[in-house]
Amino acid sequence: MAEAMRDKPSASAPLRPVRLGPADFVLDKRADGAIHLRSPHRLGNYPDKITQRLEHWANAAPDRVFLGQRSANGEWRTLTYQDTLTHVRGIAQALLSRNLSAERPIAILSGNDIEHALLGLAAMFAGIPYAPISVPYSLMSTDFGKLKSIIEILTPGLVFAADGKVFGRAIDAAVPLDTEIVVTANPVGSRFTTAFADLVITEPTAAVDAAHGKVTPDTIAKILFTSGSTGNPKGVINTQRMICSNQAMIRAGLAFVADEPPVIVDWLPWNHTFGSNHNFNLVLDNGGSLYIDEGKPLPAAIAATARNLKEISPTIYFNVPKGFEALLPHLRADRELRESFFRRLKVMFYAGAGLQQYVWDELTAMSVETAGERIIFLSSIGSTETAPLALACNWDFDRPGNIGLPAPGVELKLVPNEGKLEARLKGPNITPGYWRRPDLTAEAFDAEGFYQIGDAMKFVDHNDPGKGLLFDGRLAEDFKLSTGVWVSTGALRAQFVDHCAPLVRDAVIAGADRDAVAVLVFPDLEACRKLGGLPADAPPSVVLGADRIRDEFRDRLAALARNSTGSSTRIRRLILLEEPPSLDVGEATDKGSINQRAVLTRRAALVEELYARPAPARVIAIED
Repeated sequence: MAEAMRDKPSASAPLRPVRLGPADFVLDKRADGAIHLRSPHRLGNYPDKITQRLEHWANAAPDRVFLGQRSANGEWRTLTYQDTLTHVRGIAQALLSRNLSAERPIAILSGNDIEHALLGLAAMFAGIPYAPISVPYSLMSTDFGKLKSIIEILTPGLVFAADGKVFGRAIDAAVPLDTEIVVTANPVGSRFTTAFADLVITEPTAAVDAAHGKVTPDTIAKILFTSGSTGNPKGVINTQRMICSNQAMIRAGLAFVADEPPVIVDWLPWNHTFGSNHNFNLVLDNGGSLYIDEGKPLPAAIAATARNLKEISPTIYFNVPKGFEALLPHLRADRELRESFFRRLKVMFYAGAGLQQYVWDELTAMSVETAGERIIFLSSIGSTETAPLALACNWDFDRPGNIGLPAPGVELKLVPNEGKLEARLKGPNITPGYWRRPDLTAEAFDAEGFYQIGDAMKFVDHNDPGKGLLFDGRLAEDFKLSTGVWVSTGALRAQFVDHCAPLVRDAVIAGADRDAVAVLVFPDLEACRKLGGLPADAPPSVVLGADRIRDEFRDRLAALARNSTGSSTRIRRLILLEEPPSLDVGEATDKGSINQRAVLTRRAALVEELYARPAPARVIAIED
């Protein structure tokens, strides 16, 4: 695939100039078999608290746009750095007057908007922890189980939601009656509600500066709840040291963000570390402008993203792979959008999953055709517990998947584990633990104090470690066939999804203690309808039962099997699933990733069908 990429005209096109950091490393092989990697470069200076950067930019560039958001009439509503600091100080005073604290923190139920940003910044300014909570837990859940669990462990003293009417059911179901509710609009009908505007107009006193002065690198900034893919969500403590040191790590790789204020158009949710710690704080730390994208990487919502990118030309574009994929049809169809998107773009940055090769190739070709230069694709790896960036690829590479090498300040330990290299991390960006869960905290770290991220990694080239590392799957998801052969589910799943693009949204690999590998497939119904020549309203049962679709999947399965290297990579059977993964029972996380174990458990009957002989009607099979 890499060779094919080099043969394309776009692969040899000039790379748009962009200043990136060094990519050298120090490698140490220990007697116990562990491999330690780190950067030889000292981590740059960083502030004690991220709100010091708000004060800096309010003084250095008071009239520069910090935040932009579309209002109801479609126009951009913006806040400058000076306006933001003024509002934050008033809100901080209102929070202090309520005696909020680590014992009575703040919970934010609604998604990205200017009020959410102001409240979060004010909480950090005053030294009060806050927790942005996944919106689907309030709006997509049927039993509010995960929201109830979070509220119970968090014990918030104040809960914010943008719209009291929209979030009213969730609030009534999960939030105690004696907890103050704050809304931007539409009071909750069942209880007394405070207007957000009342917080903003509070006059700050000397208590605000005194509280800000007491915030230290060890102060809890926020609590980010992981998706709960293996149970109820757990709260990851994020300190000021974590988030500030991580910005220094990011800037060490993306050196160009210090040369000119970054401009980003971003939808990534602030209850996740990618959207909040990585992207929001990158803009704040470097005095840039963040335009909040109300779009999402879904067929019905991606048009909003395209509209925003047509008006705002980013200098760096962050997204998950599905987001880049969803944007492709709009970029293909709209020359004006392409020109705006690539006009001043320095980097396309993906994380959260593997990017499919065809998406990489097409966006690269578009950048050359539109701007005459190739725009570099970069990626990294980390987790909520690492704030998030731990490793990053900050050099040009010819295909997706390279997650790079440790950032300055991070030490990576690779420990041999069942034929793989298990990754463990240490650095100032690592969480001190989980909120009110000392048991989980103790389990997360090894005897040397390294955080056990649960991922396996492998070198791009064992003979040249400087080429970087590849993600080699989640250790908890790998399994053995009945023959004793290990199956690397992460790599196989990525290969299958890429091979079946664009007909597949995701897949779950089955086969533990069986004699062959099989797969449960979450299809892309829109792509399947298009391939089958079916109307847009054709139900899933009709689409997935169509001979044209079944034949296509059978052909692709056979082609994949012909190129497999053995039983661990040869998929023999699949079932196309009509029902999407469920958030409530943990099959899917709110960021769209699949929990393999939960799907296999809940759909155990389908797994049995996969292995029944003869194959049932809905099983698509290739036999030995």
